[in-house]
Amino acid sequence: MPRDPLLLVVLGPTASGKTALSLHLAAAFKGEIVNCDSVAMIRELSIGTAKPTAEERACAPHHLFDIVDPTAYTTAGEYARAARTLIQEIRRRGTLPIVVGGTGLYLRALLDGLSPGPLRSEQLRERLRRGSRKKGPGYLHRLLARLDRKSAQAIHVNDIPKVIRAIEVCLTARRPMSEQWQAGRDPLRGFRILRLGLNPAREELYERIHRRGREMFERGLVEETGQLLAKYGEAARALNSLGYRQAVKLIQGRIDRESAVRAVEQAHRNYAKRQMTWFRREAGVIWMSGFGDDPAIQAQAGALVESNLRELT
Repeated sequence: MPRDPLLLVVLGPTASGKTALSLHLAAAFKGEIVNCDSVAMIRELSIGTAKPTAEERACAPHHLFDIVDPTAYTTAGEYARAARTLIQEIRRRGTLPIVVGGTGLYLRALLDGLSPGPLRSEQLRERLRRGSRKKGPGYLHRLLARLDRKSAQAIHVNDIPKVIRAIEVCLTARRPMSEQWQAGRDPLRGFRILRLGLNPAREELYERIHRRGREMFERGLVEETGQLLAKYGEAARALNSLGYRQAVKLIQGRIDRESAVRAVEQAHRNYAKRQMTWFRREAGVIWMSGFGDDPAIQAQAGALVESNLRELT
């Protein structure tokens, strides 16, 4: 009886080298890369997202990058449906699907499924957005904490779209969203899942995060943010993302350039901590102590993939 085909997942904190490792594995095992980073899905956001470059994307097929308008937002459920469809298509082509990214909720929705949430209410969302503009993002996060403390702990105060969706789910379903996550899930079937996690030394990771933050400003993060502001104004929800949020403050004269750089570094360090807290709760992850561009880590990952593929034959 044939066994289920392999699905490879590469996860880890920001700046840990997930792109480098996924490209290495895609070349070695005829793979196609499926994005699992919510910000990398958004068009016109390039410098602040650390997406694979055009040269990197030419090395292997890449999917679910640059498909969402800067004024829009994709829920975890919508992402999971699109990614599952893609993974089945890759399977039929006889190539290896490689899911890569650091958005833990999206990955959980893809692999474990989420309970069916209530439909969107644009009227409620707009009311919540007005409240956020009037009273600040902390107002919505405090409201969510009263409705669902667990969800509030998992969602950053400045991630307005996710906070709004969580409040919407709580109010519409009249029960905490965290409780709904546990009910009626539809886990991914038909694949043998190999989860590889990158866990570099914290101080080395922070050094890379600092270097990447400064490089973003050198490469034109502020100019890119200014163009998005001019084109979309306040409708560009994507400008609440890490890096862009700080660049907006710089453009508005609320902070100076050096303060903006330091704020980006700190925000990405905090994000990396939250990512690792989330991923450590994921079952079945094989953790590798290093960066994805380290040849030793690439060899270790390659051996694990090869071993799993042999077991399927």
